[in-house]
Amino acid sequence: MRLILTFLLSLFIVCQGVSQNTSPSKLTPVKKGIPTVQLKQVDIVSHKGIFNFWQRWRMQRLIYNVKKAYPYAKTAGRLLREYEVRLKSAKNDAERRKMMKLAEKELKLKYGSDLKKLTFTQGIILIKLLDRETGNTSYDLVVQLRGKFTAFFYQGFARLWGYNLKNRYDPKKKDKKIEKIIRMINEGKIK
Repeated sequence: MRLILTFLLSLFIVCQGVSQNTSPSKLTPVKKGIPTVQLKQVDIVSHKGIFNFWQRWRMQRLIYNVKKAYPYAKTAGRLLREYEVRLKSAKNDAERRKMMKLAEKELKLKYGSDLKKLTFTQGIILIKLLDRETGNTSYDLVVQLRGKFTAFFYQGFARLWGYNLKNRYDPKKKDKKIEKIIRMINEGKIK
């Protein structure tokens, strides 16, 4: 009986290994002639380990909120890089301000109604993801693009609603779950 159980267990383990989608790995010989295999990093995320219903629900909501806010942060990062190139080609400050007003109108028309539909939590996540994508806090971006007075005004207004434009993105500690979700989105594991 023990032999059959051992055989079935080893067969199950072999079948699990064969059924996994893997790309060809590279074999690299070691000094003693034993080949080693370099595997890709694998993230294991299971909601089964979360026993509490509310913890599982919070994680699912976080995934949902990150999926809503992340495309806007990526778009903002891309557009910021494009606008920086345009602004460098401006001849003077007046032309630069004119270009910024035009860009702001264009963005409000294109994304304004969608951004107004974001929830409070999605807005907080978007502020953090803007820092992740651009390397600057939202406050620093407003200072660069609109000036210190406007940034001060926006920060004060944001604080009234519970936001903080100076929040930094911390992928190692505070925002570890968000970083893991984004990595899984980029790898196609979450759609």
